[in-house]
Amino acid sequence: MPLYEYECKKCRRRFEALVLPGIEARCPQCQGKDLRRLLSLFAVSSENTRQLNLKAARKRAQAVRKEKDVEQHKYEERVRKDEYGG
Repeated sequence: MPLYEYECKKCRRRFEALVLPGIEARCPQCQGKDLRRLLSLFAVSSENTRQLNLKAARKRAQAVRKEKDVEQHKYEERVRKDEYGG
């Protein structure tokens, strides 16, 4: 079952669709059927690419942890204020 890239001629959205036998692809945004199949490029992975992806993932995870810590702190402050009539 091949995965194809398409562009909807109606709304211009680009998307990928897994093409199953007997099922016609549709635009996920406008449900249009008038699609243009795009030339798909193959993916190449190298040690440098893996390192860059790992670094970016760690940075995103750090940002998520920081946001969770900030929200936890805000929650604890609200609870303290509620407990002590704050």
